[in-house]
Amino acid sequence: MRTEGAGRQRTAQAVDAEICVAGIGFVADCAGAIYWPEEGLLAIADLHLEKGSSFAARGVLLPPYDTAATLARIAHLVAHYAPRTVIALGDSFHDRDGPARVAAPDRSALAGLQRGRDWIWIAGNHDPDPADGIGGSFACTLAVGALTFCHEPTGAEGEIAGHLHPVARVGGRGRSLSRRCFASDGARLVMPAFGAYAGGLNVRHRAFADLFGTLAFTAHMLGAGRLYAFAAERCLAD
Repeated sequence: MRTEGAGRQRTAQAVDAEICVAGIGFVADCAGAIYWPEEGLLAIADLHLEKGSSFAARGVLLPPYDTAATLARIAHLVAHYAPRTVIALGDSFHDRDGPARVAAPDRSALAGLQRGRDWIWIAGNHDPDPADGIGGSFACTLAVGALTFCHEPTGAEGEIAGHLHPVARVGGRGRSLSRRCFASDGARLVMPAFGAYAGGLNVRHRAFADLFGTLAFTAHMLGAGRLYAFAAERCLAD
């Protein structure tokens, strides 16, 4: 894919679906998840389940299908990778009462996804406490070898986190395109938000420069069936 803008060319390279963190290779799925084949581990971040019902309670009406849509996308990943472990990296529910609002069909679908595997909910700022009736186990963080799975990134080496909802914006031919992305410098990784109603934060936001200590990291944009790698410093600000 090639784009041009502001009198110069910007080239995005279609890359193999792999991202390395602290020397460990992950399959990076264009749905916004990563899979660690050696561990049989699938990680997703920021599902924000029941965001629609949370907004409805405040008088902002959204189609109430976000939980079902997000679980259906997870089901596709589970069927494809058959993971032994699934880690949800925090803000899995949009608020503390979200688990109680999950409709019976969605609760049944979630139970089916958990059947026969370990399912670990990492605490997020939206859902910091363990919840009843949603299965799985709960942890603040999870260390696996040299890696740490958590919600809010600290910049530590080997960290795989969510929270920031990275989005990359690129331009060319008189238009621009914004897509969710993985943000990584090889030592740490920030996952894209997976939820159907989750928003995003531009990788040129100061929060990312502060986290990585520089703009010398890569935005792996989610495309239709593949990822596209852009240097963050070449991406467009909002």
